[in-house]
Amino acid sequence: MAVILITGGARSGKSKRAEMRTRAFPGQPVYVATAEALDGEMEARIAKHRARRGTDWIEREVPLDLAAALFASDGGGARLVDCLTLWLSNLMHAGRDWEREVNALAAALPRLNSPVVLVTNEVGLGIVPDNALARLYRDAAGIMNQTIAECADEVEFVVAGLPMKLK
Repeated sequence: MAVILITGGARSGKSKRAEMRTRAFPGQPVYVATAEALDGEMEARIAKHRARRGTDWIEREVPLDLAAALFASDGGGARLVDCLTLWLSNLMHAGRDWEREVNALAAALPRLNSPVVLVTNEVGLGIVPDNALARLYRDAAGIMNQTIAECADEVEFVVAGLPMKLK
């Protein structure tokens, strides 16, 4: 079983890279989508991702209960989780204990049988946000990314569509 974390900035090519890595494993791939189509712009983004992937994926929409969804889909093809930073935003918006949820995910990943490729955004490379909520989110994303990277077998950073192996 492999746990692969792919990170990078917005529109860096990380989702495309993650799709390629997931398809490299045997079996029918499972796309675990954390995004919710709450407005027209997000609906368009989701449609674009679906069109690029094609129809050979099993799709699961999982805005909150990620570890449970990974256990429920274990034993088949590789799973692609896109993305952890949207999942984190969903947890925070729902008032859930994001640290507990991230630690539960990190504990679950090594216990899974089928490969998991996780996409996350690197949000800490810019200027310090000017408001407390944005700073809290940036800090939480950094902690989450470190936690998941620690238990991952491989970590890639994607820039301009090019992967750099970190671990």
